[in-house]
Amino acid sequence: MLAIPINQDNTPEAVLELLFTLKVKEVMTKPVLTARPTDTLRDIQKLMKSHHITGIPISDDSGNLLGIVSINDIVNALDNGWIEETAEKHMAKKVIVLQESMSLSFCVSYFNKYSFGRFPVLNRDSKLTGIVTASDVISTLLVALNKEVERLEQTTPLTPDPGTVSPESVLDSDMEFKTKPFDFELAGQASTAIKRALKNAGIDPGITRRIAIASYELEINQVVHSVGGVMRYSIHQDRLEIEATDEGPGIPNVENALTEGFSTANDRIRSLGFGAGMGLPNTKRVSDEFYIESVLGKGTRVVASFSLKGTP
Repeated sequence: MLAIPINQDNTPEAVLELLFTLKVKEVMTKPVLTARPTDTLRDIQKLMKSHHITGIPISDDSGNLLGIVSINDIVNALDNGWIEETAEKHMAKKVIVLQESMSLSFCVSYFNKYSFGRFPVLNRDSKLTGIVTASDVISTLLVALNKEVERLEQTTPLTPDPGTVSPESVLDSDMEFKTKPFDFELAGQASTAIKRALKNAGIDPGITRRIAIASYELEINQVVHSVGGVMRYSIHQDRLEIEATDEGPGIPNVENALTEGFSTANDRIRSLGFGAGMGLPNTKRVSDEFYIESVLGKGTRVVASFSLKGTP
């Protein structure tokens, strides 16, 4: 697996901006080469060899993703004598996928989290539309960065950037962002915005990182588990409070939800790489103060508070 050496802590702001600006659909290879479930592994081996690839999605005639066959599956088939058997018997059926509307940041986190060489890409109708490899991500970033460098070289700012947030405007202020179910166009941008604001205000990097972790976990929870919500940030001179409220189905057992590894995520959520049962436990772990209330059928409210003075 080719890891992508990018993280939220020490990556330049220009790269982070690109990670949230570029979308998966701009990176993926399309049209994607596929095989049918009735094709033999021998047929798929020949396809891989002729196209110089190491994995092929298996789909039906309607474009529904059924599974994926990797080069490892071919090697196992050769070793165990089932190379002439059909793909549907040996393909990986539980596949982690990306959505077209996701930002490139999801690609990076998936490649660094999972030991896969590629991820199939689905559209809003859950139809297979492309495939992404780590090389696709890196090459796209390099092209985008070159364009950004050229733009900066041709631009000489005579006045301060009006988009720059001053420390005075950050502290003693409120910020609010709305989330929508499975809307990955904006997912993660609230967390990036609050992290940038705290960095501009000179808040300790360790505290900023903990706030960004809690914010991201709560934001993604709303996107994948609720029917929409609001992320509110109250920033004061020595304290920050995140209030995440949603109109989701509510949590049947809050105590279980705060247990690491416990999850009620369905197959769709798990296929998107979420549902590990670490969101709320992670949020509680990094917060100075943590509060949660949830009512079945009405939604959930989480409040995470942080001291901005020193590291507890």
